[in-house]
Amino acid sequence: MSSSYFKIIGKNPLHGTVIPQGNKNEALPLLGALLLWEGDVILDNLPEIADVLKLMEVLRQIGVEITPLDTKGSYLFQKKNPPKSDLPYELCSQLRGAVTLAGPILARTGRVFLPKPGGDKIGRRRMDTHLLALEALGAKIEVFPDGYMITAERLVGKDILLDEASVTATENAVMAAVYSEGTTTLRNAASEPHVQGLCRFLVQAGAKIEGIGTNFLQITGVSSLSSPNGVLKHRIGSDYLEIGSFISLAAVTGGEIHIKDVNLEDIRMIRMVYSRLGIEVRPTEGGILVPPDQKMEIIPDYHGATPKIDDAPWPGFPADMTSVALVTATQCQGTVLIHEKLFESRLFFVDNIIAMGAQIILCDPHRAIVIGKSRLYGQRVASPDIRAGMAMIIAALCAEGQSEIHNIVQIDRGFEGIDTRLRTLGAQIERIND
Repeated sequence: MSSSYFKIIGKNPLHGTVIPQGNKNEALPLLGALLLWEGDVILDNLPEIADVLKLMEVLRQIGVEITPLDTKGSYLFQKKNPPKSDLPYELCSQLRGAVTLAGPILARTGRVFLPKPGGDKIGRRRMDTHLLALEALGAKIEVFPDGYMITAERLVGKDILLDEASVTATENAVMAAVYSEGTTTLRNAASEPHVQGLCRFLVQAGAKIEGIGTNFLQITGVSSLSSPNGVLKHRIGSDYLEIGSFISLAAVTGGEIHIKDVNLEDIRMIRMVYSRLGIEVRPTEGGILVPPDQKMEIIPDYHGATPKIDDAPWPGFPADMTSVALVTATQCQGTVLIHEKLFESRLFFVDNIIAMGAQIILCDPHRAIVIGKSRLYGQRVASPDIRAGMAMIIAALCAEGQSEIHNIVQIDRGFEGIDTRLRTLGAQIERIND
Protein backbone atom coordinates (compact mmCIF):
# COMPACT_ATOMS: atom_id res chain seq x y z
CA MET A 1 0.00 0.00 0.00
CA SER A 2 1.22 3.50 -0.81
CA SER A 3 2.83 5.44 2.05
CA SER A 4 2.39 8.80 0.32
CA TYR A 5 1.20 11.75 2.34
CA PHE A 6 0.29 15.41 1.87
CA LYS A 7 2.49 18.13 3.34
CA ILE A 8 0.43 21.30 3.74
CA ILE A 9 1.33 24.79 4.91
CA GLY A 10 -1.75 26.75 5.91
CA LYS A 11 -2.98 30.35 6.18
CA ASN A 12 -2.84 31.08 2.44
CA PRO A 13 -6.13 32.42 0.99
CA LEU A 14 -7.21 30.45 -2.07
CA HIS A 15 -8.10 32.35 -5.23
CA GLY A 16 -9.06 31.41 -8.75
CA THR A 17 -11.42 29.32 -10.82
CA VAL A 18 -12.05 25.60 -10.49
CA ILE A 19 -14.14 23.06 -12.38
CA PRO A 20 -15.50 20.24 -10.19
CA GLN A 21 -14.96 16.64 -11.19
CA GLY A 22 -17.71 14.34 -12.34
CA ASN A 23 -19.99 12.90 -9.66
CA LYS A 24 -18.33 9.78 -8.24
CA ASN A 25 -21.64 8.52 -6.90
CA GLU A 26 -23.21 8.74 -10.36
CA ALA A 27 -20.24 7.22 -12.18
CA LEU A 28 -20.17 3.98 -10.18
CA PRO A 29 -23.79 2.82 -10.78
CA LEU A 30 -23.57 3.88 -14.44
CA LEU A 31 -20.65 1.51 -14.89
CA GLY A 32 -22.92 -1.26 -13.60
CA ALA A 33 -25.91 -0.16 -15.67
CA LEU A 34 -24.08 -0.45 -18.98
CA LEU A 35 -23.93 -4.23 -18.38
CA LEU A 36 -27.69 -4.45 -18.97
CA TRP A 37 -27.40 -4.69 -22.76
CA GLU A 38 -25.00 -5.38 -25.62
CA GLY A 39 -23.87 -2.24 -27.35
CA ASP A 40 -21.54 0.72 -27.20
CA VAL A 41 -21.67 3.37 -24.50
CA ILE A 42 -19.66 6.57 -24.19
CA LEU A 43 -19.45 8.10 -20.73
CA ASP A 44 -18.11 11.66 -20.49
CA ASN A 45 -16.81 13.47 -17.41
CA LEU A 46 -15.86 10.25 -15.60
CA PRO A 47 -13.77 11.17 -12.56
CA GLU A 48 -10.46 9.34 -12.89
CA ILE A 49 -10.28 8.42 -9.22
CA ALA A 50 -9.21 5.18 -7.58
CA ASP A 51 -12.73 3.79 -6.99
CA VAL A 52 -13.83 4.42 -10.57
CA LEU A 53 -10.62 3.02 -12.07
CA LYS A 54 -10.91 -0.12 -9.94
CA LEU A 55 -14.53 -0.67 -10.97
CA MET A 56 -13.52 -0.23 -14.61
CA GLU A 57 -10.93 -2.97 -14.08
CA VAL A 58 -13.69 -5.19 -12.68
CA LEU A 59 -15.67 -4.58 -15.89
CA ARG A 60 -12.66 -5.54 -18.00
CA GLN A 61 -12.34 -8.82 -16.11
CA ILE A 62 -15.99 -9.72 -16.69
CA GLY A 63 -15.94 -9.01 -20.41
CA VAL A 64 -16.16 -5.28 -21.19
CA GLU A 65 -13.73 -3.60 -23.59
CA ILE A 66 -12.82 -0.08 -22.45
CA THR A 67 -11.11 2.50 -24.65
CA PRO A 68 -10.07 5.96 -23.45
CA LEU A 69 -11.08 8.70 -25.92
CA ASP A 70 -9.30 11.93 -26.77
CA THR A 71 -11.20 14.04 -24.24
CA LYS A 72 -10.05 13.56 -20.65
CA GLY A 73 -12.59 11.61 -18.63
CA SER A 74 -14.29 10.23 -21.76
CA TYR A 75 -14.37 6.45 -22.37
CA LEU A 76 -15.95 4.03 -24.85
CA PHE A 77 -17.38 0.84 -23.37
CA GLN A 78 -18.04 -2.10 -25.75
CA LYS A 79 -19.81 -5.33 -24.80
CA LYS A 80 -20.36 -8.32 -27.06
CA ASN A 81 -21.56 -10.96 -24.57
CA PRO A 82 -23.39 -11.09 -21.25
CA PRO A 83 -21.09 -10.32 -18.31
CA LYS A 84 -19.49 -13.08 -16.27
CA SER A 85 -21.47 -13.88 -13.14
CA ASP A 86 -18.54 -14.29 -10.75
CA LEU A 87 -16.95 -10.99 -9.78
CA PRO A 88 -13.22 -10.75 -8.97
CA TYR A 89 -13.03 -11.00 -5.20
CA GLU A 90 -9.83 -9.05 -4.58
CA LEU A 91 -10.97 -5.94 -6.48
CA CYS A 92 -14.58 -5.95 -5.32
CA SER A 93 -13.60 -6.31 -1.68
CA GLN A 94 -11.71 -3.00 -1.94
CA LEU A 95 -14.59 -0.74 -2.98
CA ARG A 96 -18.18 -0.19 -1.98
CA GLY A 97 -19.22 0.70 -5.53
CA ALA A 98 -18.99 -2.94 -6.63
CA VAL A 99 -22.33 -3.55 -4.92
CA THR A 100 -24.12 -1.81 -7.82
CA LEU A 101 -23.10 -4.68 -10.12
CA ALA A 102 -25.46 -7.10 -8.38
CA GLY A 103 -28.72 -5.82 -9.88
CA PRO A 104 -27.65 -5.59 -13.53
CA ILE A 105 -25.73 -8.90 -13.62
CA LEU A 106 -28.61 -10.71 -11.91
CA ALA A 107 -31.03 -9.22 -14.45
CA ARG A 108 -28.82 -10.27 -17.37
CA THR A 109 -27.67 -13.75 -16.31
CA GLY A 110 -29.94 -14.88 -13.46
CA ARG A 111 -26.96 -15.39 -11.17
CA VAL A 112 -24.26 -13.31 -9.48
CA PHE A 113 -21.79 -13.92 -6.68
CA LEU A 114 -21.22 -10.60 -4.94
CA PRO A 115 -18.15 -10.46 -2.69
CA LYS A 116 -18.64 -8.51 0.54
CA PRO A 117 -17.97 -4.94 -0.57
CA GLY A 118 -15.25 -2.75 0.93
CA GLY A 119 -15.12 1.04 1.10
CA ASP A 120 -14.93 3.65 3.85
CA LYS A 121 -14.54 2.52 7.47
CA ILE A 122 -17.31 4.71 8.84
CA GLY A 123 -19.38 2.06 10.59
CA ARG A 124 -21.61 -0.79 9.53
CA ARG A 125 -22.87 -0.44 5.98
CA ARG A 126 -25.74 -2.90 5.80
CA MET A 127 -26.57 -4.91 2.70
CA ASP A 128 -30.03 -5.88 3.92
CA THR A 129 -31.97 -3.29 1.90
CA HIS A 130 -30.29 -4.44 -1.33
CA LEU A 131 -30.92 -8.11 -0.66
CA LEU A 132 -34.52 -7.65 0.53
CA ALA A 133 -35.38 -5.64 -2.60
CA LEU A 134 -33.85 -8.25 -4.92
CA GLU A 135 -35.56 -11.00 -2.93
CA ALA A 136 -38.91 -9.24 -3.37
CA LEU A 137 -38.36 -9.34 -7.14
CA GLY A 138 -37.85 -13.11 -7.00
CA ALA A 139 -34.20 -13.62 -6.18
CA LYS A 140 -32.88 -16.26 -3.79
CA ILE A 141 -30.08 -15.21 -1.46
CA GLU A 142 -27.41 -17.45 0.05
CA VAL A 143 -25.12 -15.81 2.58
CA PHE A 144 -21.48 -16.91 2.82
CA PRO A 145 -18.65 -15.56 4.99
CA ASP A 146 -17.07 -13.83 1.98
CA GLY A 147 -20.14 -12.73 0.04
CA TYR A 148 -23.60 -13.42 -1.33
CA MET A 149 -24.83 -15.85 -3.96
CA ILE A 150 -27.87 -14.28 -5.65
CA THR A 151 -29.92 -16.29 -8.16
CA ALA A 152 -33.26 -15.91 -9.93
CA GLU A 153 -35.02 -18.02 -12.53
CA ARG A 154 -37.19 -15.02 -13.32
CA LEU A 155 -37.73 -11.57 -11.88
CA VAL A 156 -41.28 -10.32 -11.37
CA GLY A 157 -42.30 -6.75 -10.60
CA LYS A 158 -43.57 -6.04 -7.09
CA ASP A 159 -44.71 -3.17 -4.89
CA ILE A 160 -41.66 -2.71 -2.66
CA LEU A 161 -41.27 -0.49 0.38
CA LEU A 162 -37.54 -0.05 1.04
CA ASP A 163 -36.76 -0.20 4.76
CA GLU A 164 -34.41 2.78 4.32
CA ALA A 165 -33.88 5.31 1.56
CA SER A 166 -30.57 3.71 0.54
CA VAL A 167 -29.03 5.21 -2.58
CA THR A 168 -27.23 2.09 -3.82
CA ALA A 169 -30.11 -0.23 -2.86
CA THR A 170 -32.47 1.97 -4.89
CA GLU A 171 -30.06 1.81 -7.82
CA ASN A 172 -29.74 -1.98 -7.60
CA ALA A 173 -33.51 -2.41 -7.40
CA VAL A 174 -34.09 -0.11 -10.38
CA MET A 175 -31.56 -1.96 -12.53
CA ALA A 176 -33.00 -5.36 -11.64
CA ALA A 177 -36.56 -4.13 -12.17
CA VAL A 178 -35.81 -2.91 -15.70
CA TYR A 179 -35.92 -6.53 -16.92
CA SER A 180 -38.58 -7.77 -14.47
CA GLU A 181 -41.97 -8.92 -15.70
CA GLY A 182 -44.70 -6.36 -15.12
CA THR A 183 -44.40 -3.20 -13.03
CA THR A 184 -42.21 -2.57 -10.01
CA THR A 185 -43.09 0.17 -7.54
CA LEU A 186 -40.32 1.43 -5.27
CA ARG A 187 -41.49 3.39 -2.24
CA ASN A 188 -39.11 5.27 0.06
CA ALA A 189 -36.67 5.29 -2.85
CA ALA A 190 -33.60 7.51 -2.75
CA SER A 191 -33.80 10.50 -5.10
CA GLU A 192 -30.33 12.08 -4.99
CA PRO A 193 -29.01 13.71 -8.19
CA HIS A 194 -26.88 10.63 -8.96
CA VAL A 195 -29.94 8.36 -8.68
CA GLN A 196 -31.71 10.67 -11.11
CA GLY A 197 -28.70 10.53 -13.44
CA LEU A 198 -28.79 6.72 -13.46
CA CYS A 199 -32.52 6.65 -14.22
CA ARG A 200 -32.19 9.12 -17.09
CA PHE A 201 -29.31 7.09 -18.50
CA LEU A 202 -31.49 3.95 -18.50
CA VAL A 203 -34.43 5.80 -20.04
CA GLN A 204 -32.15 6.79 -22.94
CA ALA A 205 -31.56 3.07 -23.53
CA GLY A 206 -35.29 2.29 -23.55
CA ALA A 207 -36.15 1.69 -19.89
CA LYS A 208 -39.56 2.83 -18.66
CA ILE A 209 -39.13 4.69 -15.37
CA GLU A 210 -41.59 7.18 -13.91
CA GLY A 211 -41.22 9.42 -10.87
CA ILE A 212 -37.56 10.32 -11.40
CA GLY A 213 -36.51 12.81 -8.73
CA THR A 214 -39.09 11.59 -6.20
CA ASN A 215 -39.13 8.83 -3.59
CA PHE A 216 -41.84 6.96 -5.54
CA LEU A 217 -40.50 5.19 -8.63
CA GLN A 218 -42.42 3.00 -11.05
CA ILE A 219 -40.45 0.77 -13.41
CA THR A 220 -42.26 -1.11 -16.16
CA GLY A 221 -40.19 -4.06 -17.28
CA VAL A 222 -38.94 -4.25 -20.87
CA SER A 223 -37.57 -7.16 -22.87
CA SER A 224 -34.45 -5.37 -24.04
CA LEU A 225 -32.39 -2.19 -23.91
CA SER A 226 -30.22 -0.77 -26.66
CA SER A 227 -27.82 2.03 -27.55
CA PRO A 228 -29.67 4.56 -29.74
CA ASN A 229 -27.98 5.18 -33.10
CA GLY A 230 -25.40 2.52 -32.30
CA VAL A 231 -23.89 4.29 -29.30
CA LEU A 232 -25.40 5.75 -26.13
CA LYS A 233 -23.72 8.90 -24.86
CA HIS A 234 -24.10 10.26 -21.35
CA ARG A 235 -22.31 13.05 -19.49
CA ILE A 236 -21.94 12.61 -15.76
CA GLY A 237 -23.00 15.63 -13.72
CA SER A 238 -20.68 17.68 -11.53
CA ASP A 239 -19.92 16.35 -8.06
CA TYR A 240 -21.98 18.58 -5.75
CA LEU A 241 -20.11 17.18 -2.73
CA GLU A 242 -16.85 18.46 -4.16
CA ILE A 243 -18.54 21.79 -4.90
CA GLY A 244 -19.51 22.01 -1.23
CA SER A 245 -15.93 21.26 -0.25
CA PHE A 246 -14.58 24.06 -2.45
CA ILE A 247 -17.07 26.48 -0.88
CA SER A 248 -15.61 25.58 2.51
CA LEU A 249 -12.03 25.92 1.27
CA ALA A 250 -12.70 29.44 0.03
CA ALA A 251 -14.53 30.49 3.20
CA VAL A 252 -12.10 29.18 5.82
CA THR A 253 -8.99 30.49 4.02
CA GLY A 254 -10.54 33.92 3.38
CA GLY A 255 -10.12 33.55 -0.36
CA GLU A 256 -12.31 33.97 -3.43
CA ILE A 257 -13.11 31.00 -5.64
CA HIS A 258 -15.27 30.86 -8.77
CA ILE A 259 -16.69 27.35 -9.23
CA LYS A 260 -17.90 26.55 -12.75
CA ASP A 261 -20.30 23.91 -14.09
CA VAL A 262 -22.65 23.99 -11.08
CA ASN A 263 -26.27 22.87 -11.05
CA LEU A 264 -27.77 25.20 -8.45
CA GLU A 265 -30.59 22.75 -7.69
CA ASP A 266 -28.01 20.21 -6.49
CA ILE A 267 -26.59 22.55 -3.84
CA ARG A 268 -29.70 24.30 -2.50
CA MET A 269 -29.51 22.62 0.93
CA ILE A 270 -25.72 23.01 1.09
CA ARG A 271 -26.13 26.75 0.44
CA MET A 272 -28.88 27.00 3.05
CA VAL A 273 -26.77 25.29 5.72
CA TYR A 274 -23.70 27.36 4.87
CA SER A 275 -25.74 30.56 5.08
CA ARG A 276 -26.47 29.65 8.71
CA LEU A 277 -22.72 29.48 9.25
CA GLY A 278 -22.36 33.00 7.85
CA ILE A 279 -21.07 31.91 4.43
CA GLU A 280 -22.43 33.62 1.32
CA VAL A 281 -22.49 31.96 -2.09
CA ARG A 282 -23.38 34.03 -5.16
CA PRO A 283 -24.77 32.43 -8.34
CA THR A 284 -23.00 33.30 -11.58
CA GLU A 285 -23.64 32.26 -15.16
CA GLY A 286 -23.21 28.49 -15.07
CA GLY A 287 -21.53 28.51 -11.67
CA ILE A 288 -21.11 30.15 -8.28
CA LEU A 289 -18.76 32.65 -6.65
CA VAL A 290 -17.57 32.37 -3.05
CA PRO A 291 -16.53 35.95 -2.24
CA PRO A 292 -13.88 36.96 0.32
CA ASP A 293 -14.51 38.59 3.72
CA GLN A 294 -17.24 36.19 4.82
CA LYS A 295 -19.06 36.87 8.12
CA MET A 296 -18.37 33.35 9.42
CA GLU A 297 -20.86 33.76 12.28
CA ILE A 298 -23.23 30.94 13.24
CA ILE A 299 -26.86 32.11 13.29
CA PRO A 300 -28.63 30.74 16.38
CA ASP A 301 -32.15 29.36 16.25
CA TYR A 302 -35.03 31.48 17.60
CA HIS A 303 -34.72 32.41 21.29
CA GLY A 304 -30.94 31.95 20.97
CA ALA A 305 -31.11 28.15 20.88
CA THR A 306 -28.09 26.22 19.60
CA PRO A 307 -28.64 25.42 15.91
CA LYS A 308 -28.16 21.96 14.45
CA ILE A 309 -26.69 20.64 11.21
CA ASP A 310 -28.03 17.15 10.59
CA ASP A 311 -27.98 14.92 7.54
CA ALA A 312 -31.09 13.51 5.88
CA PRO A 313 -32.16 11.77 2.66
CA TRP A 314 -32.40 14.03 -0.40
CA PRO A 315 -33.20 16.89 -0.51
CA GLY A 316 -31.79 17.08 3.02
CA PHE A 317 -28.19 17.88 3.88
CA PRO A 318 -25.93 15.12 2.46
CA ALA A 319 -24.38 12.75 4.99
CA ASP A 320 -21.12 12.92 3.02
CA MET A 321 -20.91 16.67 3.78
CA THR A 322 -21.09 16.40 7.58
CA SER A 323 -17.31 16.00 8.05
CA VAL A 324 -16.66 19.09 5.91
CA ALA A 325 -19.40 21.08 7.66
CA LEU A 326 -17.93 20.21 11.06
CA VAL A 327 -14.46 21.51 10.19
CA THR A 328 -15.97 24.60 8.54
CA ALA A 329 -17.91 25.34 11.74
CA THR A 330 -14.66 25.44 13.76
CA GLN A 331 -13.81 28.63 11.83
CA CYS A 332 -17.16 30.29 12.53
CA GLN A 333 -18.04 32.32 15.60
CA GLY A 334 -20.64 30.56 17.71
CA THR A 335 -21.84 27.09 18.66
CA VAL A 336 -23.49 24.43 16.52
CA LEU A 337 -24.51 20.80 16.99
CA ILE A 338 -23.45 18.39 14.23
CA HIS A 339 -25.73 15.33 14.09
CA GLU A 340 -24.57 12.55 11.75
CA LYS A 341 -27.45 10.07 11.81
CA LEU A 342 -26.30 7.49 9.28
CA PHE A 343 -22.92 6.03 10.28
CA GLU A 344 -21.77 5.38 13.82
CA SER A 345 -18.05 5.87 13.10
CA ARG A 346 -18.14 8.88 10.77
CA LEU A 347 -17.33 11.42 13.50
CA PHE A 348 -14.44 9.57 15.11
CA PHE A 349 -12.01 11.56 12.96
CA VAL A 350 -12.68 14.63 15.13
CA ASP A 351 -9.89 13.61 17.54
CA ASN A 352 -7.51 14.74 14.80
CA ILE A 353 -9.21 18.14 14.51
CA ILE A 354 -9.24 18.53 18.30
CA ALA A 355 -5.49 17.85 18.26
CA MET A 356 -5.15 20.78 15.84
CA GLY A 357 -6.79 23.09 18.39
CA ALA A 358 -10.52 22.88 17.65
CA GLN A 359 -13.05 23.08 20.49
CA ILE A 360 -15.25 20.06 19.79
CA ILE A 361 -17.22 17.94 22.26
CA LEU A 362 -17.95 14.48 20.89
CA CYS A 363 -21.23 13.72 22.66
CA ASP A 364 -21.65 10.20 21.25
CA PRO A 365 -20.84 8.41 17.96
CA HIS A 366 -23.42 10.50 16.10
CA ARG A 367 -23.28 13.98 17.66
CA ALA A 368 -20.61 16.62 18.19
CA ILE A 369 -20.81 20.16 19.53
CA VAL A 370 -18.50 22.62 17.75
CA ILE A 371 -17.57 25.84 19.54
CA GLY A 372 -15.90 28.43 17.32
CA LYS A 373 -13.93 30.24 16.27
CA SER A 374 -10.82 28.15 16.97
CA ARG A 375 -7.22 28.79 15.97
CA LEU A 376 -5.94 25.63 14.35
CA TYR A 377 -2.31 24.52 14.30
CA GLY A 378 -0.57 22.11 11.97
CA GLN A 379 -0.44 18.48 13.05
CA ARG A 380 0.36 15.01 11.73
CA VAL A 381 -2.98 13.26 11.07
CA ALA A 382 -4.29 10.29 9.07
CA SER A 383 -7.44 10.06 6.97
CA PRO A 384 -9.85 7.22 7.88
CA ASP A 385 -12.18 7.79 4.91
CA ILE A 386 -12.73 9.92 1.80
CA ARG A 387 -14.80 12.71 3.36
CA ALA A 388 -12.77 12.96 6.56
CA GLY A 389 -9.70 13.26 4.34
CA MET A 390 -11.12 16.31 2.57
CA ALA A 391 -12.15 17.77 5.95
CA MET A 392 -8.55 17.37 7.14
CA ILE A 393 -7.25 19.14 4.03
CA ILE A 394 -9.62 22.04 4.77
CA ALA A 395 -8.43 22.15 8.39
CA ALA A 396 -4.76 22.06 7.36
CA LEU A 397 -5.16 24.87 4.82
CA CYS A 398 -6.58 27.24 7.43
CA ALA A 399 -4.20 26.13 10.21
CA GLU A 400 -1.03 27.87 11.29
CA GLY A 401 2.16 26.05 10.37
CA GLN A 402 2.71 22.73 8.63
CA SER A 403 0.47 19.66 8.61
CA GLU A 404 0.95 16.14 7.32
CA ILE A 405 -2.04 14.09 6.17
CA HIS A 406 -1.31 10.38 5.90
CA ASN A 407 -3.31 7.48 4.42
CA ILE A 408 -4.17 9.70 1.46
CA VAL A 409 -5.04 6.62 -0.56
CA GLN A 410 -8.49 7.22 1.00
CA ILE A 411 -8.61 10.76 -0.40
CA ASP A 412 -7.50 9.59 -3.85
CA ARG A 413 -10.45 7.20 -3.88
CA GLY A 414 -12.84 10.13 -4.09
CA PHE A 415 -10.99 13.25 -5.30
CA GLU A 416 -9.09 13.34 -8.56
CA GLY A 417 -5.67 15.01 -8.32
CA ILE A 418 -6.89 17.20 -5.48
CA ASP A 419 -3.38 18.38 -4.61
CA THR A 420 -2.69 19.49 -8.19
CA ARG A 421 -5.99 21.35 -8.47
CA LEU A 422 -5.55 23.05 -5.10
CA ARG A 423 -2.11 24.29 -6.10
CA THR A 424 -3.69 26.12 -9.05
CA LEU A 425 -5.71 28.04 -6.43
CA GLY A 426 -2.59 28.97 -4.47
CA ALA A 427 -2.58 26.23 -1.85
CA GLN A 428 0.77 25.11 -0.46
CA ILE A 429 0.20 21.38 -0.70
CA GLU A 430 2.74 18.79 -1.76
CA ARG A 431 2.43 15.05 -2.29
CA ILE A 432 5.36 13.28 -0.64
CA ASN A 433 6.08 9.75 -1.85
CA ASP A 434 7.98 7.76 0.76
